[in-house]
Amino acid sequence: MDGTRTTTHSAADRLDPARVAALFATLGIEAPPPDTGQPLPPFAHQLYFWQAEPPSALGPDGHPAKGALIPDLGLPRRMWAGGRLTFHTPLLAGIRAERRTQIVAVTQKTGRSGKLGFVTLRHDIHQRGMIALSEEQDLVYRPADTERSEPPPAPGDAEEKQPVAFDTTTLFRYSALTFNGHRIHYDAQYARDVEGYSGLVIHGPLLAQHLMLMAEDRQGPLARFTFRATAPLCLPDSALLCARGNTYWVAAPDGRQCMIAEAG
Repeated sequence: MDGTRTTTHSAADRLDPARVAALFATLGIEAPPPDTGQPLPPFAHQLYFWQAEPPSALGPDGHPAKGALIPDLGLPRRMWAGGRLTFHTPLLAGIRAERRTQIVAVTQKTGRSGKLGFVTLRHDIHQRGMIALSEEQDLVYRPADTERSEPPPAPGDAEEKQPVAFDTTTLFRYSALTFNGHRIHYDAQYARDVEGYSGLVIHGPLLAQHLMLMAEDRQGPLARFTFRATAPLCLPDSALLCARGNTYWVAAPDGRQCMIAEAG
């Protein structure tokens, strides 16, 4: 099935500086966090516009149940596969903003691993009467018993490498900051026994956040950023954040590539 839905959803939020200050603490950033009226770092909008649903409206994985904005494709396992961001103007801390979300594509395909569902969301964030950020978010849904394909090896010719470590506290705090109830990030038994991971899964958006901060440090303010998850990274693994030109990636200890990105 291929199709495009016109379902839309709007949410408003005052971009509380205390929340981005908590992100800085979670990531170990020693610089002063932005105060009211100052630009947020790229991807910090993930801390806002929470979709807070009561327990009765959640699925067994802890996410809001499908069927409202996102259609129920009959595929229970969810993964954030990647995204594309365009930064029109900086989002400012402490100022009210509105996010308008629309489903732009819904596709189902059958491959070697069985049926897969692909959903693309578009988020446009407006602040002070103008569009500040546009984001397309790619979600993948798969059956409960899907076998994962062999991940690609990470490139071996990085110009810069930065080690980054994760622990259960980091995952808990990032889940709390983004109001992400997905159990693969905090329930190790569920992650292993139900979803088939080797341990707690490090958030894809958390990896993307690290890469965007690295890209901004190397290139200055970002105009565009595209990223794609290629393999899960699970505790207790650490990782290397790697860069070559405007290409960035996350490498696992065993050499596999977990995420690939490009900044502009």
